[in-house]
Amino acid sequence: MTAVVTLDSPPGMGRSVARALLPSRASVARVPEHVVRLAGVIQDRARLADYSRVTGLTLRDTVPPTWIHVLAFPLHVHLLSDAHATVRLVGAVHVSNTMRLQRPVSADEALDLAVHATTPRAHRRGALVDLVARAEVGGDVVWQGTSTYLATGMRAEGTPQDAPHEPFEPRALQGRWRLSSTLGRDYRRVSGDPNPIHTSRVAAKAFGFARPIIHGMWTHARALAALEQRLPSTYGVEVDFAKPILLPGTVGFRAADAPGGWDADVTTPDGAKPHLRMRVRP
Repeated sequence: MTAVVTLDSPPGMGRSVARALLPSRASVARVPEHVVRLAGVIQDRARLADYSRVTGLTLRDTVPPTWIHVLAFPLHVHLLSDAHATVRLVGAVHVSNTMRLQRPVSADEALDLAVHATTPRAHRRGALVDLVARAEVGGDVVWQGTSTYLATGMRAEGTPQDAPHEPFEPRALQGRWRLSSTLGRDYRRVSGDPNPIHTSRVAAKAFGFARPIIHGMWTHARALAALEQRLPSTYGVEVDFAKPILLPGTVGFRAADAPGGWDADVTTPDGAKPHLRMRVRP
């Protein structure tokens, strides 16, 4: 039976991130086997309003699935700052995210959150790890999310298998978004994600980026905001993070009907290459 560690309060991000910043000398990817749980999480409406402003989402009585990810994210950091973990969240590459909103979730509902990590699996560039989260109300699962991270240069058992991707075809854009140099700090404020590659030029360069990059989950939320007038009350959404977005910068956006839902892309300003690919299905 999988052990469950129940926290009394939200974990402190500062200490967890400080541990996550420590370089791992291990070559084999290893993650904790327990579940981290936090019950009775009260949603902060003022913070939700700020989050909505930063991401372009409309403030409503019900919340978007990306907001619930924000609430669960401290458990991600806490889990991978465990002494047993050799995969560090800071430095790992967020390659994809999948969420399912099982029913509309009110901003007034208290949420019971839980996060666990799956067994690392081999990838041609390292090891992949899924952090699987769920939110419950009264024992019923109302939201589920899986964030997949690539720990480059690490090993995991098995034969590397790359998931096939739909070919990207440049098409006409429906809009362009200009991203300010302060966007990383703004999203850090509302998300609580203190990874310095999003706010510090020095830290970004240390990880191989010319300038700070915007959080992938901001791009995810902003793309959902562009589609929100079409979104049903319950849906699933999958995104692949293809190319980091440097700040300041400009990106393109396009969306199209797809069988059973919608597909969308956030691209380079000319529409030639993708930053994010999204699939929304009711």
